Amino acid sequence: MYPELGQIALILALLLSVLLSVVPLAGAITDRSRLMAFARPLASGIFVFIGLAFAILTHAFLVDDFSVAYVANNSNSLLPWYYKFSAVWGGHEGSLLLWILMLAGWTLAVSVFSRRLPEEIIAQVLSVLGMVTVGFLLFILMTSNPFDRLLPNVPADGADLNPLLQDFGLIVHPPMLYMGYVGFSVAFAFAIAALINGRLDAAWARWSRPWTTVAWSFLSVGIALGSWWAYYELGWGGWWFWDPVENASLLPWLAGTALMHSLAVTEKRGVFKSWTVLLAIVTFALSLLGTFLVRSGVLTSVHAFASDPTRGAFLLGLLAVTIVSSLTLYAFRAPVVHSRARYGSLSREIFLLLNNILLMAAMLLVLVGTLYPLVLDYLGGGRLSIGEPFYNLTFSPLAIAVALLLGTGIFSRWKRTDGGWLGRKLLWPAAISLVVACLTMLVFGGFTPWAFAGLFGAAWVTVATAVDLWDKSSSRKGRWHGLKRQSRSYYGMILGHLGLAITMAGATVVSNYGIERDVRMSPGDTAEIGDIRFTFTEIGERQGSNFVAQYARFDLSRDGDAISTLYPEKRQYRVQRNVMTEAGIDAGLTRDLFVALGEKVGDNAWAVRLQYKPLIRWLWLGSLFMAAGGFLAIADKRYRIRKRAEQSSAEASGKENPAVAGAAG
Repeated sequence: MYPELGQIALILALLLSVLLSVVPLAGAITDRSRLMAFARPLASGIFVFIGLAFAILTHAFLVDDFSVAYVANNSNSLLPWYYKFSAVWGGHEGSLLLWILMLAGWTLAVSVFSRRLPEEIIAQVLSVLGMVTVGFLLFILMTSNPFDRLLPNVPADGADLNPLLQDFGLIVHPPMLYMGYVGFSVAFAFAIAALINGRLDAAWARWSRPWTTVAWSFLSVGIALGSWWAYYELGWGGWWFWDPVENASLLPWLAGTALMHSLAVTEKRGVFKSWTVLLAIVTFALSLLGTFLVRSGVLTSVHAFASDPTRGAFLLGLLAVTIVSSLTLYAFRAPVVHSRARYGSLSREIFLLLNNILLMAAMLLVLVGTLYPLVLDYLGGGRLSIGEPFYNLTFSPLAIAVALLLGTGIFSRWKRTDGGWLGRKLLWPAAISLVVACLTMLVFGGFTPWAFAGLFGAAWVTVATAVDLWDKSSSRKGRWHGLKRQSRSYYGMILGHLGLAITMAGATVVSNYGIERDVRMSPGDTAEIGDIRFTFTEIGERQGSNFVAQYARFDLSRDGDAISTLYPEKRQYRVQRNVMTEAGIDAGLTRDLFVALGEKVGDNAWAVRLQYKPLIRWLWLGSLFMAAGGFLAIADKRYRIRKRAEQSSAEASGKENPAVAGAAG
């Protein structure tokens, strides 16, 4: 009974989405307030029905309702309850329903937190979001229904959740990632609404900017969580594998980073309007492309979901309709968004534009590296693998160039910057960065060109940010007063830039100075990495809730002093009989010590992977800094103050002009 209610709820949500797509938009076109007023109630209704469907599917997992095909394929009665809960989005159908739930949540949030926007703008934005919702609800109902039944042949138990997904990472990683993916639909909707109205001004950028920043922050957290999950779960000790599905999340992040900075220029200077709206379209299109890559079956990956060509064709059609319709609208409305402004060759506008170009070049590089093997295979050209060496050679220089431009642009001024003044301003930060990079290389093991470039770029951003903060804190009333008068948006930018520097430093050090050894060891054997001794003490067995694990004990010491004890495992899951590796990790801010138990290679000998990972935690710490910077920026008071100011200005204008006041009434 309950699954049927879930399917009815999805159908009702589809009907409401169709109404949201048509009615408020018709009201905006015909200037009929009564029709536009339907937008918010319809958005609320869609969220309620999709939320109901999601709750019913969650209930089916928690009570082991194996009459539902999706539950039977992705759960088991032995599965702990928290994994049953996360198993709701552990497969294709449920993860798609989570995607749609978050889309409905973003739509509801826009309707609630944008009450002071012009009525016609919010009606158009919600209508565009309604159209996107229609597409995905049709997709789930026609090709991926999570409520399909197995009646009358109900299995006695389920096939179990993929053991790789039986981890805390599944609980937190997909929701964060989807919040970012779906959040960019709001920036897309604002861009389409602005194109329709021809209202691409500072107010539009200010309305769109917080939503874009929030989506980017969630996506940053989601990518970091995915990297961390892969690091400790797969047993390889890597933090980024350039897997096509990993790239699918990196693509909209790169475009979204460019979009955030372009919106800032449009809001402050009224330029880059065409570029900004094009970035909004591209960023959302890349989010849809990521969804297509993961769910179409064109990829073979440890975390790709579906292999049904019908689903792939539907998603490809949805992607094509979105791109073609939005770019067609953009082409027709391009003259409306044209703007002219003068700025010098060393102005802040130029540095931001160059950084945007580099970010988009990096995005295109990753896009080509991801799609080219697929296209080549489809055309019969054979299978080609583009892996880490290609990206290290091509992507790394672009990342370093972005950091160098960022640090330089911090000191530039809007409109025009004197070259001599800028050169003198950069002299000391460059010298300090050079010293910091050289000292860091000495500490970790010597000079390599890539290590120097990465560490110099990270130090450059850090020092430039610190100098800028020092300059801006200057005040006759003291530094503390100068710091307090800076806006939250400025401090958000500081955190974001420092986060980038921290991530760059971590990636550079662990890539150039990390140590890995694959050894054969038996209980009683020892192995060393640097001054750290790994002693294989014992091997044992333990029972888990739905698995049997063989564990090893490793005692770690330095100069005879104990550091820690690690227990890496090999788990065999009872239902699917899969064997999974659980690494033992001694985590620290400056280094990780990593032990993974491999295959048995003798009567009492095992293949063991030992790793020393310097500064690897900085990768994820930097990502959290960036995300925190985004969340802090949207808390800036100026968004609320300007809204009140605009409202007060309108009220004052109405009082001064009785005719206007009468019309408003």
